[in-house]
Amino acid sequence: MKIDIVTTPNEVLKETGFGTLKSCHSLLESINKLGYDVKLNVCRSLNDLRMVVNRKPDLVILAVKYISIDNGSDIWLSEYFAEHEINYSGSSRAVLRFDSDKVLAKSHLRKKGIKTADYFTAIPGQYKCEAELPVKFPLFLKPLDAANGNGIDDLSLVTNFAEFESKTRSLYEAFNQPVLAEEYLDGREFSVAIIRTEDSKLIVSPVEIVPPQSTNGLRILGEKAKKEDSEEIKKIKDQKILNAVTKLAVDVFAKLGIWDFARIDIKSNKSGQYYFMEANLVPGMTFSTSYFPQACEIANELSYDEVIQLIVEKGMSRAAFHIPVVTPPVINDEISDIRIAAV
Repeated sequence: MKIDIVTTPNEVLKETGFGTLKSCHSLLESINKLGYDVKLNVCRSLNDLRMVVNRKPDLVILAVKYISIDNGSDIWLSEYFAEHEINYSGSSRAVLRFDSDKVLAKSHLRKKGIKTADYFTAIPGQYKCEAELPVKFPLFLKPLDAANGNGIDDLSLVTNFAEFESKTRSLYEAFNQPVLAEEYLDGREFSVAIIRTEDSKLIVSPVEIVPPQSTNGLRILGEKAKKEDSEEIKKIKDQKILNAVTKLAVDVFAKLGIWDFARIDIKSNKSGQYYFMEANLVPGMTFSTSYFPQACEIANELSYDEVIQLIVEKGMSRAAFHIPVVTPPVINDEISDIRIAAV
């Protein structure tokens, strides 16, 4: 059976994805070990995608959500391959919008009863004074859809209107989109890798992320920490915390209608309440550094090759049963068959 990995020159992409070409080569090596006929495609144009379709692979592994072509438009890969009746990994275009638009994900999940931090969006000059802000200080500011900590640093935490205006302006100029302003949560950070297996069970791998302490005493999980890999990733040893984080992540996975896999980010406040932060539906897959494979190893002792095998097996199960990819699989809001790490 044939598998094609599809990526694009993505070193400068601000959106989520498996990672650089090096990450895709690690993926290629893992799939080769499984005995499949696998090819890595670095797609830059519509013609490159047509060549993949013409090979009629049994599964296309999507390492990015879209490719940008010369005229400036984006081709969303899940949508493109669904239209050509080619089986692909990950989630549908309709679900992937929750990855690209943090506000849309928050709004959708709030309607489903999931806790999120209070938030609003802003552009420079939209608010004239502190009294007009929909949420009180302290606030945490970040780009609406950027990944990998882009735009996030110690200045993201703002405590007065002058700081709010300054950070809003700098983010808007850098990303050319409205800024997401959230109620600042002063507790711990968690990330949960979830894989749906070929028999529809969930393997859930929750971990705690501890950012390095900055010179002013803050622990901000931003662009610098992620680039330097200076954050600590820890197994969750407290059973109560483990249960709460796992339940919230599984609820989010179900209520967003995610197909195969995702990384769900969660944060708490000092009172011990847990909040959904964002969903990464094409999470980083860089060997030894990305949160997704690290969480699977720390929480469930899964090697990188085993993680890739689970993802491939789930995608190939659709090919084996000839499940049409133009119609999303039916996913219930409630999931009961879950494997999580033992404390």
